Amino acid sequence: MSYRIAVPFVALLMVSACGGAQDPAPPPPSAPASSAPPATASAGKATPGQDTRPALAETRSTMTQNLKVEVVGLNRVKAKHLVVQLRLTNTGTDKKLPWTGEMGDNTRPLGRIRWASGIGVLDAQARTWILPYQPADFPCLCSDQDRDGLGYFIDPGQSITLYAVMPASSGNPATTTVVTPVGSPMPDVPISDDPPVTPSGLIIPDPDAEPVTTVIRSLVTPSESLDKSEETADNGKDLQVSLSSDVLFAVNKATLTPKARAVLARTAKLIDSSAGPAVTVEGHADSSGTDAINDPLSTRRAQAVRQALSALVTRQGVGFQAKGYGSRRPLYSNDTDEGKRRNRRVTVTFAKPQTTETATPEAAATPGATGLTGTGKADGQPISMEVTGLRRLSGGLGLLTYRIRNEGADEAWFNELHQAQDWMSFKYRAAFNVSLTDVAAKRQYLPGRLQVPTDGGKLDSYCACTDVSGVRLSTEKFGPGEEKEFWNLFALPEGASTMQVKIASFRDLRVPVQ
Repeated sequence: MSYRIAVPFVALLMVSACGGAQDPAPPPPSAPASSAPPATASAGKATPGQDTRPALAETRSTMTQNLKVEVVGLNRVKAKHLVVQLRLTNTGTDKKLPWTGEMGDNTRPLGRIRWASGIGVLDAQARTWILPYQPADFPCLCSDQDRDGLGYFIDPGQSITLYAVMPASSGNPATTTVVTPVGSPMPDVPISDDPPVTPSGLIIPDPDAEPVTTVIRSLVTPSESLDKSEETADNGKDLQVSLSSDVLFAVNKATLTPKARAVLARTAKLIDSSAGPAVTVEGHADSSGTDAINDPLSTRRAQAVRQALSALVTRQGVGFQAKGYGSRRPLYSNDTDEGKRRNRRVTVTFAKPQTTETATPEAAATPGATGLTGTGKADGQPISMEVTGLRRLSGGLGLLTYRIRNEGADEAWFNELHQAQDWMSFKYRAAFNVSLTDVAAKRQYLPGRLQVPTDGGKLDSYCACTDVSGVRLSTEKFGPGEEKEFWNLFALPEGASTMQVKIASFRDLRVPVQ
């Protein structure tokens, strides 16, 4: 079915948020009439072509100054779809602003061109990033600059309204977090079960009228112990606990060291808290040596960990499987010593416990400064940073937002946000040189990763944070006095009231959790 004749949710009634309802238009001959009940128009008189509905939430573009983004509609339809409507406004007075490069999803082909394919919602409970449906012949079920007559630019003082249609979040929540490629995620946006209201001329198609593919990214949130004995990846369903082989074993040995027992005891406690019946234990090596050495060594190490865990786990009915993969499944690049160290591991995977963290007492003297600001330099210019919030979301997630400002009189490029250790690198450059630390629990939390399957069956990782790649390279350029807000998603330990925050080379900050 052609995308142009897909049955709209509200278009056949042509109810406008900027004026009264028009006469109903007949449905296309090849499609049945929409079953959605009539929507109601917003009160008040509007400028023709402008959407004046009150905003449910808003953010600002990090890349383009004077571009404001507001959620003006969030509707659950047929209990299984979400319709998101955004109003983009050029708040400037002298320049037209492009919008298409801003709103495209950089994790799929054609994501940056013409389409509003980057509009989505965060399903925190399921740890998924939900993007617009993909029809057979188009990149997404969302606004297009040409087809919808939106053009490439927004005039000063003017606005345009975009839409995107996607699957509803799990559990039919009353609110959700709306995400865009433009600025910080917008939490707690209320979801209406009423039919969508649209501005005059906006047609929202029905995804049930033609075959569509769901586009969902898994969100994985990594953390690691400060002693580097293990790191954990949480995808909302399973925990993957990667135990350092350098801690568990001597070089080229498969006999557990005295230090290994404490590390394995912590893992066994997590398995006891899980309800899952199966535990997989996988041995891995770095790229040093040959398969003839790495394969049997990784297998023997996996078997040693399986045997130790089966003795430590007290819960009944738990089955263990062990296998070695040699160097064939690296987590990180083997080009550096740090990457190799992290690839030498035994990974234990099991169903995520209901609660994987317990409340930890405040440290008597938490390292790092109080206050939420820091200073530095870039290109000889003074640069300031201010944390604007560390907000707890549902599903054990946290949203960190912070501002960077050029306090100097000349332009400056601030490139530190993407210059983290190479083993932390993602598919593209992003603001991932940021971490949270629970000092009392001696645990560090790293930015979340969006997992995207490739044609070759592998997974690419994209940072769940401000993107600074491609068309967004200028995000790191600051004019004199210019200020921009950045963001990162993390796992956030239950019960933590403050976290130590490290952003690039700025001083450590003790930040309260909101």
